[in-house]
Amino acid sequence: MSAPCGAGNRIVTTGYVGTWADLPAWPDLPAAAAVLAEDNTDAVRAVWQHVMDGDRETLISTARRVDATQAEGFRSAGLAVAQGDRVEAPSTEHAVDAGRLWLLTSGSTGRPKQVAHTLDSLTTVSGEQPSRTWLCPYATGAYAWWQVVSLSLALPGQDIVFIEPDQIDSWPQLAMEHGVTAASGTPTFWRQAMWRSGATVAQLPLEQITLGGEPVDQGILDRLREVFPAARISWIYASSEAGAAIAVHDGRAGFPRAWLDRETPERPTLRVEGDELVIASPHAAEGMPSLIHTGDRVELSDDRVAIVGRLASDEINVGGSKASGSSVRRRLLDHPDVVWAAVRGRKAPLVGQVVVADVVLAGDATVTTGDLTSWCAEQLPDYAVPRRVRVLPEIPIKESLKSDV
Repeated sequence: MSAPCGAGNRIVTTGYVGTWADLPAWPDLPAAAAVLAEDNTDAVRAVWQHVMDGDRETLISTARRVDATQAEGFRSAGLAVAQGDRVEAPSTEHAVDAGRLWLLTSGSTGRPKQVAHTLDSLTTVSGEQPSRTWLCPYATGAYAWWQVVSLSLALPGQDIVFIEPDQIDSWPQLAMEHGVTAASGTPTFWRQAMWRSGATVAQLPLEQITLGGEPVDQGILDRLREVFPAARISWIYASSEAGAAIAVHDGRAGFPRAWLDRETPERPTLRVEGDELVIASPHAAEGMPSLIHTGDRVELSDDRVAIVGRLASDEINVGGSKASGSSVRRRLLDHPDVVWAAVRGRKAPLVGQVVVADVVLAGDATVTTGDLTSWCAEQLPDYAVPRRVRVLPEIPIKESLKSDV
């Protein structure tokens, strides 16, 4: 098979610095395989083999995300399981579905599920793009990881520096060393970086900053604009199931209300049913319904649609009154001493639930938890005011780059 346009792009992992085209093959990798990569070096080798062989069926994930039961499920579905030097043959005969790429969903509502894509369905950026060196901190094999990988494969001048989970605190220094000019991450990723390594982050010559994976609020967009006044700052709504569905570049949280129910060829159609975002997407995974109910809650204003959180967790029932966890979180983040916040409901006698919050404070903060409760009470109804505010010593972050609370 002919090499893709990005074959000469440079990639950097902990175990490899070179081009896609110079990657060493993964020895004896079966044509249909679930690759449980130990690191990004393993993963990019499997990607390149899939691309160049042309007749492969591949799933790429980290070993940490796959337990023994799920690995056995891969084998029962006809995929060999490859990890390090060990390859376990499939337990069921399987005709290779050439070109198929399997992704695992985030698993936020239970065990991760498999969804089917191809490299074409994962490649959503086309046309001329400025030459950039991208930072890719996402979990290996996740949809957001594939978005950076597919960009590099499809277009020349798109180099990648991959970050492993144990490098998440030191990535700004690595980015400086390797000349990173574009970086993608969740709001939690950016908040943690600026809280822990703000001086180094501010020195990066970033031309493109992308956010996604979590609700993107105005506060984090404004903070990034303050630090990087010349950068293009974008936020993306995408998922393994729906694909890349929304891209906003105007510096504002949410997307224009005029985009709702707009039907444009080759672009997703966005709708709101009740409080839920519903998408009809040409980039969706195979087998998805024509209308995908995302499970994400939205709030409508005169000209904007804000994605604020998950329907299942954003509403907190306090004695029959509905408190919005996202509204409480926004109020906490409006405080100048709060750099990160998470809000949830906690079981309580009589009223069913009460609102509680975790926060991380700026290093020079003098605010108390009582001050934060009073701050919330100034604008929120009494039932939505947190009954407990806990101060955490650092911003919690998972391999997915999302908060783990």
